[in-house]
Amino acid sequence: MSAAAPVVFLVDVDNTLLDNDAVLDDLRHDVQQELDLGCWERYRAILVKLWEELGYRDYLGALQRYRDEHPYDPRLPKLSLILMDYPFGNRLYPRALEVIARLRTWAPTVLVTDGDVIFQPRKVQQSGLWQAVDGHVLIYIHKQLELHDIQTRYPADHYVLIDDKLTILTPVKRAWGPRVTTVFPRQGQYAHDPKLVASHPAPDLTIEHIADLLEYDLQTLVSADSGRRPSRPKVIPFRRRSRHAVTTSPLSRSEQP
Repeated sequence: MSAAAPVVFLVDVDNTLLDNDAVLDDLRHDVQQELDLGCWERYRAILVKLWEELGYRDYLGALQRYRDEHPYDPRLPKLSLILMDYPFGNRLYPRALEVIARLRTWAPTVLVTDGDVIFQPRKVQQSGLWQAVDGHVLIYIHKQLELHDIQTRYPADHYVLIDDKLTILTPVKRAWGPRVTTVFPRQGQYAHDPKLVASHPAPDLTIEHIADLLEYDLQTLVSADSGRRPSRPKVIPFRRRSRHAVTTSPLSRSEQP
């Protein structure tokens, strides 16, 4: 096992760096305009069903299921092209790439996201995020269950996890404890769901926008707690130490939120 880095940043994609809710709105508009309202309503119903089954939005899987119901609909290839050619770079949150660049001056930065094995990599690549982290991208089905794999690939003394979903932040904090700082950007529908917010403990740090991270320094992020205020932006580099990573067990499936 390679020596552990002092810090590694783990950054989510959907509704953390990229406005996925806006992508869904654009998709709805395009489908209704190019096809019809009925097509959109059925496609969206399948998309929701797959979300409940898989835990992530499977855009292409939903299209395949829609095709099973409508095998002779000649409009479906056009919908496929709308999905695959979507300009995701236009839907990055303001200054998202600046945030990634800042984090990378401090420590290794890895995109950790859930999704399918075709459309999700396409989204990360098309948005420019893949290039922004030099290909340090991990895509899982349920990333909160893959902590052992994450820390094996990117061993660290301390992690900073940035994610818009409390259903991710909470079990990771439970598993890693003080080894992780959980950062909660309140962006997207799940971050503003009052029932979800009320049913989970507060993360270590809550921000309103991903760009707010530009107001923090490294030391504050690593030692953040819910009552801490941002300090002026400055770089406080860590000195590398030769140390093996501490291995913990991944979450069991019974701990999945």
